[in-house]
Amino acid sequence: MFGRKVPSVTFRTRVRDESIEGPNPFRWENKTTDDYFKGKRVVLFSLPGAFTPTCSTYQLPDFEKLYDDFKAKGIDEIYCISVNDAFVMNAWGKAQGIEKIKLIPDGSGEFTRKMGMLVSKDNLGFGLRSWRYGAVVNDGVVEKWFEEEGYADNCESDPYGVSSPQNILANIDEKEPVAA
Repeated sequence: MFGRKVPSVTFRTRVRDESIEGPNPFRWENKTTDDYFKGKRVVLFSLPGAFTPTCSTYQLPDFEKLYDDFKAKGIDEIYCISVNDAFVMNAWGKAQGIEKIKLIPDGSGEFTRKMGMLVSKDNLGFGLRSWRYGAVVNDGVVEKWFEEEGYADNCESDPYGVSSPQNILANIDEKEPVAA
């Protein structure tokens, strides 16, 4: 994965819009890979699903807690991507009290598939989801890669450690410039 450009896709997101009245003041907004990655050095991490135990108990909250430590190492943004729709990702972020991490909905799994990380989790009733991984992406190019062991369809376990924020943070070099 090192040196590979992230795939070009369009993400369907929901953003708050105060001009919309009622209990659901959000509108659709398309975001592209360039919107998220161009000209930035970011940490991207992917997980099997919003509201799932490891993702909700450790991975997402720990990235939120360590956000400022990542910023100190030259990271502009931290993105969490999951094969979930925008409604689920927004509800999960709200339920988790997330303020710093940006959640990216990969509802159809297109980005995840093009990254080579789409796996079947039919054994858990999930269908197609992402394998757990993390990456440092510098101006759209993978600078560092952190993939959990055992990549497989219908894996019996849910490995977690390599893509933990603690491990990624420990393996990031200080303030590398955005690629030219």
